[in-house]
Amino acid sequence: MIRRAILVLAMITAAVAGFGSPAAADSSTPGAYAVGYVDASVSASGRSFSARIYYPAATAGQNAAVAAGRFPAIAFGHGFLQSVSKYYSTMQHLASWGFVVAAPTSQGSLFPSHSAFADDLNAQLTWLVAQDTTAGSRFNAHINTAKLGLSGHSMGGGASVLAASRNPAVTTVANLAAAETNPSAAAAAASVTVPMMLVAGQKDGTAPIASHQRPIYHGKPAPKQLRTIVGGFHCGFIDTSSAFCDSGTITRAVQLQITRRVLTDWFRYYLAGDTTAYNAVWGPGATGDPQVLFEGVA
Repeated sequence: MIRRAILVLAMITAAVAGFGSPAAADSSTPGAYAVGYVDASVSASGRSFSARIYYPAATAGQNAAVAAGRFPAIAFGHGFLQSVSKYYSTMQHLASWGFVVAAPTSQGSLFPSHSAFADDLNAQLTWLVAQDTTAGSRFNAHINTAKLGLSGHSMGGGASVLAASRNPAVTTVANLAAAETNPSAAAAAASVTVPMMLVAGQKDGTAPIASHQRPIYHGKPAPKQLRTIVGGFHCGFIDTSSAFCDSGTITRAVQLQITRRVLTDWFRYYLAGDTTAYNAVWGPGATGDPQVLFEGVA
């Protein structure tokens, strides 16, 4: 009897912690959807640019048909002088979990406009929303227009904060090594009321936490999180190295796996409405994560 009671107690404790339950789904591995992609010419809100878009598909591949259903949409901003191709694996991963992820190719010059990039991210969301009711569009009747997210890396992460401060239609923001921008992302964060997660690299030598993500975090009212990948580095958020890259104490492969897990869980909870992801976002799975230091105010 005592042994049975101990077993029952252990099962209850595991369930609370998220183990042995749907909340324990491993979001670092690909989701259930095949992934399609398309290169599109985007025109919305007076802005025009090209974009790479990954989405849940009926079959994998370029120009594949979109899977049945409506899906949340995410606009993703690339880093300074970084091609959007550096983020394909993360975009593909999110698409496999049921998100339409679009990355504008604009503002790739040596002298980008952070403000214009923020407007491009918002224009990307506006375009995707419009596609939901555009006859003949592959995304017709496939966009959940009430669930819109912003993301990005470095410059694109900072621009995602600027974009959120200007767009009341945005549901949530989750970015990677967000860099301070001009105009200031830290100042703009004060007017962003939707949930925001800033993912940082502990060893970031390009956009250090103290001078970039932390000021944005402090400027942002709750709900907010600052999740720091132990041993992570700035270039660990991109698929391949580039000029002037820093390094950390974990490999790029490990950091990308952690990144995909944390991003996916956040968007599952806030965009897909998957309450089983709560443990990984706000519960013991988040606060006790040995790979990612947790700071947050709900």
